[in-house]
Amino acid sequence: MMIGYARVSTTDQNPEMQIDALLKAGCDRIFQESASGANKDRPQLRDLLQFIREGDTIVVWKLDRLARSLSQLLSTIEDLEERGIGFQSITEQIDTTTAGGKLVFSIFGAVAEFERNLTRERTIAGLEVARRQGRVGGRPASLDESDLKYARALMADATISMREIAERLYVSPSTLYRHFPGGRQAQG
Repeated sequence: MMIGYARVSTTDQNPEMQIDALLKAGCDRIFQESASGANKDRPQLRDLLQFIREGDTIVVWKLDRLARSLSQLLSTIEDLEERGIGFQSITEQIDTTTAGGKLVFSIFGAVAEFERNLTRERTIAGLEVARRQGRVGGRPASLDESDLKYARALMADATISMREIAERLYVSPSTLYRHFPGGRQAQG
């Protein structure tokens, strides 16, 4: 069964052109919605993904109707492939039910992985340059040395709970335990 998915970004846009193309492509059923591609909560897409069965094919007018980014698209197509579901994009003439379509998606996947690796390398290089210049990233410490000294003094009093100590220092108990693994018992 060929099942279409049509999406427009706003209610002002008209999905007729997409629906016509999906019908011409032979879709037996079409799910349509008006939602931004950046919106992760797309009820019709969710319903489509629950409705579709092994051996079926999802058809879209353009790739960007299904996903907003290459990584999101690849993830979705990989999930479909694992479930035995095909994918076709009319405009880009991609069909994962064919050897050529699978090749195109393999190339897309390789390009996406290459880009992720480049981004990681650039990030690591940038952090290294910052460290050499004396800059350290991350959030500032929640507790300074005087706060830790105050916390130790409070922990000496068994009538004050760790939660109360954390509240007095304006931090969460988990932050306090991060500085004092094992809590009060480890300080003894």
